[in-house]
Amino acid sequence: MYESLQQMQEICETKKKAFWELVMEEEANEKLNSPEEVFETMRSMYRAMVQADENYEDRRSASQMTGGAGELMAKWNRDDKTLSGLFLGQVMERALKMAESNACMKRIVAAPTAGSCGVLPAVMITYQKLEKCPEDEIVKALFVAAGIGQIIASRASIAGAQGGCQAEIGSASAMTAGALVFLRGGSLQQSYEATALALKGLLGLVCDPVAGLVEVPCVKRNVIGAVNAVSCSDMAMAGITSFIPVDQVIDAMDEIGRNMPCQYKETSQGGLAVTPAGKAVVL
Repeated sequence: MYESLQQMQEICETKKKAFWELVMEEEANEKLNSPEEVFETMRSMYRAMVQADENYEDRRSASQMTGGAGELMAKWNRDDKTLSGLFLGQVMERALKMAESNACMKRIVAAPTAGSCGVLPAVMITYQKLEKCPEDEIVKALFVAAGIGQIIASRASIAGAQGGCQAEIGSASAMTAGALVFLRGGSLQQSYEATALALKGLLGLVCDPVAGLVEVPCVKRNVIGAVNAVSCSDMAMAGITSFIPVDQVIDAMDEIGRNMPCQYKETSQGGLAVTPAGKAVVL
């Protein structure tokens, strides 16, 4: 188990391996499988994401709090009304659809959690479709995301109940930003800068689900995480740096999460959950 992204970078340089290869080989050693088997397992996860995206249904969740936003965003895109353009428009649409599918108890891939399941797929699927990217490259990018997520989980947390939503949407956004830089041909250091920038932008994000369900505000926060990832990849590719190294940003998230009051960590005892509208929800 690696202890830091800096350590992983040093090993990549020493062994002359790509970051995704290092992550894949570590997984193979842990699972006692061949690297080829691990690669195909990751491919199956990506295809499950694609299937979930394609199988989206415009329907309401059991609580009636969410549903339909994905189709509304799709119509807005079809009408060419987005200010953000085709790529971000489709990213927003897919993030909403995936998160709504989770709320409707449909099959999704936790990436890294169910509550943040829309961030990574929204960006990866849109990139593949619009940029005509080979599936193998997307699978490699998922290993990049997984390696980043592993370090975040070990140095901090990916659970809203432990670190607030910064640990869920924040982690998903950071993983996605780093993976997107890889897909765009950026260096490992640029992937790290994008990861740090994405996580920094969401530090302190609270987890305050209305009625205890991963629906409000969680579904729309997937959009924020996905768009944040894209913008941070652009900054990193432009040569913009974080100033605070990525491992230290992760440590800062951990410190913030540990000091965050419990009512903002998935207890539904604070924030949006205790607004008049939030308390009025009867299940």
